[in-house]
Amino acid sequence: MPKIRVALIGVGNCASSFIQGIQYYSSASKPEDNLGLRNPTLAGLLPKDIEVVAAFDVDARKVGLDLAEAIFAKPNNAPKVCDVPKLSVKVAKGPLLDGVGESTKALVEVSAEADANVAQILISAHAEIVINLLPSGASNATRFYAMQAIAAGCAFINATPNFVASEPSIAAQFEDAELPLVGDDLVDQIGSTALHKTLLKLLSESGVHINETYQLDVGGGTESVDTMDRTRDTKRIIKTQSVASALPYETQVVAGSTDYVDFLQNKRDSYFWISGTYFCNTPLKIDLKFQTTDAPNAGSVLFDVVRAVKVALTKKQGGALEAVCAYGFKRPPKMLPLEVAEAEFKKFVA
Repeated sequence: MPKIRVALIGVGNCASSFIQGIQYYSSASKPEDNLGLRNPTLAGLLPKDIEVVAAFDVDARKVGLDLAEAIFAKPNNAPKVCDVPKLSVKVAKGPLLDGVGESTKALVEVSAEADANVAQILISAHAEIVINLLPSGASNATRFYAMQAIAAGCAFINATPNFVASEPSIAAQFEDAELPLVGDDLVDQIGSTALHKTLLKLLSESGVHINETYQLDVGGGTESVDTMDRTRDTKRIIKTQSVASALPYETQVVAGSTDYVDFLQNKRDSYFWISGTYFCNTPLKIDLKFQTTDAPNAGSVLFDVVRAVKVALTKKQGGALEAVCAYGFKRPPKMLPLEVAEAEFKKFVA
């Protein structure tokens, strides 16, 4: 297949890790060079087959720069794992809309440049997939870019918890346009929600009855600030529903983000507590702490999703792709058990 031509909405930490990941794995020549990837090859496609051809942001420290420079500009603090050569992609000024919340105004320097014509840039760059990496609270901006994707004839990947793929009216518009749509809220490669669900499933299948469980996340970086400011309740609903789906019965479940800690930078601490009973009603309790770095945690799954959407484009499939959504997102249109989602995804890309 030819290169997968993608456009990035938001040049933050996730965009930085995504682009560095393409560069990092492009030189892979041996199996051990692909460590960290869930699927080094997917549908015959490699990470190096992904090409970023357009990018949009609102921060004056990024707008106008070559994308290779913009991914390392403040306030980004994702770890640098490799040098990225000039990409000959200039970061365009997107419309602000609700892309910056009250709590993140002090962290973002909004560019005074005029807004670019998003659809025209996508068309001129021959983009075929738009990846939405905006902050969690940017619901209006997310919908704006989804409509721009349709106008430009592009598929849309919504990595944010704003409802797009799980919103029937929007999914219907992509179906009518015969364009793929996936979302919402990208899962981490080894995220707290997936780990929590796996633990609950393992315990439940072993005969343990879960009485109560919670998962609380504390993080640094602008995304955590935005979550506390605008999407704390939404994230809690999405995560709680996702975790609860791992059990075949209803019980008391709480999962969500609880605070922002500046010095954690791009790291995230997750705390799990599980209470249950096993043989002869004997009590069981699990208390765990788990730490990850946010931005790289999105890379592997996003690589898989991008390549799966490319498959959908070649098949001329439009609308919400249920198999891809269930595999790669916390709030898909149709929630499936982990093993079922995995099997359906493999069947889709086979």
